[in-house]
Amino acid sequence: MATRVWLTALLLAFLLAASPFTARVARAESEEDAAAAEVVEGADLGIVGDDTQVSSDGPLSPAPGVETVVVFPKNAGKIVPAGEETELLVGLQNDGESTLNVVAVHSTLHLPFDHRMYGQNLTVQNFFNASVPVSVQATFPYKFVVSKFLQPGAYDLVGYIVYEIDQHPYQNVFYNGTVEVVEAGGLLSVESVFLITLGIALLGLFGLWAYGQVQQLSKKTKKAPKVELGTGTTDANMDEWLEGTSFAQRSKSKKKQT
Repeated sequence: MATRVWLTALLLAFLLAASPFTARVARAESEEDAAAAEVVEGADLGIVGDDTQVSSDGPLSPAPGVETVVVFPKNAGKIVPAGEETELLVGLQNDGESTLNVVAVHSTLHLPFDHRMYGQNLTVQNFFNASVPVSVQATFPYKFVVSKFLQPGAYDLVGYIVYEIDQHPYQNVFYNGTVEVVEAGGLLSVESVFLITLGIALLGLFGLWAYGQVQQLSKKTKKAPKVELGTGTTDANMDEWLEGTSFAQRSKSKKKQT
């Protein structure tokens, strides 16, 4: 009984530890600039800090006929190690009527329950002489670093690609979805560790319950003690039952002879 009470208290402690963590956001500049990469068109590109803003007089809209897609290379789970560089590829298809010039790629990190709350403004990566003619597809690499002080967990990443057509700025959202921020060098989040620990605890509880059931069953199946009958009573009963038979008569004659 004491063991079950202790295990119940342990389970309650695990449940309390799983309560939603208060999101604590710490802003920090990237420790180093992302490395330069080549664009499909052979254009030059530059990388600027987190505080750089893409110049515009207001919200930008996508241009007609321009479509985008994103790929996380060798990262199907969209895992983002805090403090380490993460790379993704932005694909752009120009089905419009004019050549476009890609200006920059940037992104922001949001708390999943409210996009008005920023987790971090990520690196703005500028491109120079990155033109995409009509009916041409191009791929642009984008590297960013999430602050190492950001609490691990699920966040929403919103990525933008800014371009110009006839000197008029436009913008497409190439990604708006969830990523998993983890501690550097680790693939498991705090929530994942808790779920694994909770599963082990539940398996332990089930094992103790099964052991108790086996013990109770073994007690019930113990053999009952043997009851010995006196030989005198047995012989008397046998004589009474065989009385009047030929076997009884032979037995009497043998007793007389002796």
